Amino acid sequence: MAKVAAELQYSDEHEWVSREDGNVVSIGISAVATDALGDIVYVDLPEVGSAVTAGETCGEVESTKSVSDLYAPVTGEVTEINPNVIEDPALINSDPYGAGWLFKVAADSEGPLLSAEEYAAKNGGEL
Repeated sequence: MAKVAAELQYSDEHEWVSREDGNVVSIGISAVATDALGDIVYVDLPEVGSAVTAGETCGEVESTKSVSDLYAPVTGEVTEINPNVIEDPALINSDPYGAGWLFKVAADSEGPLLSAEEYAAKNGGEL
């Protein structure tokens, strides 16, 4: 079973949200998603300064199995992207909740998010 980080919140589309300072959140994809995708070979992230809207696509994750849309779990402005995952997308597989984070957003609002317990129960992950 894939690990679900207890301190995070999750979207139905498998993105996780971590609260940072103020209204800034870090966003990545869950280990449940990385297990389903297989080896990630390319990631397309939103540009710094661009606006993202909760529930709408904002990028792509490409693996050896498929290409999947990346959905914004919050609405706001992208403040930072993780250059390390662009250079080495395998970081998303090896450390999805740490070094494999994708981007940060100054959030104005958030979409519907699940607790770690709700996400794990719904998607077969373990806390």
